[in-house]
Amino acid sequence: MTAALLKIGEIAKQVGVAVGTIRYYETLQLIQPSTRGENGYRYYTPQTIQHLQFIRQAQTLGFSLEEIRQILTVYAEGTPPCGLVQTLLNQKIEALEEKLQQIQTFKAQLESYRDRWQQTPQPQTLAESEICPLIATIPQT
Repeated sequence: MTAALLKIGEIAKQVGVAVGTIRYYETLQLIQPSTRGENGYRYYTPQTIQHLQFIRQAQTLGFSLEEIRQILTVYAEGTPPCGLVQTLLNQKIEALEEKLQQIQTFKAQLESYRDRWQQTPQPQTLAESEICPLIATIPQT
């Protein structure tokens, strides 16, 4: 019965992940062992390799483990999850565009401070309550 099944260590070696990672994925219900032997070992089908490779590829695209679980759940129900994948990917692109805008705004703000501070003479002495008068000019948010 276990001839076609693989132990967790064999799966880990083939996919290039740690055994602990596979166990963690089990707790998240991303994968399940096919069966447990009388010796307590977990045995997996060769399809587990495909699932683990999918998880790693999806992570390289920035998908969270929760999003990957959603994708695998749709797949397990017999529905191609490509529509969900596209929706999630579009959401990631929108979030990145927003983050890029925030980064550009922050960069412009820092450049403004730099340019203004280059025009400000450096103090030769500091008041006891000052660490850096330049930073003290920044409004607190």
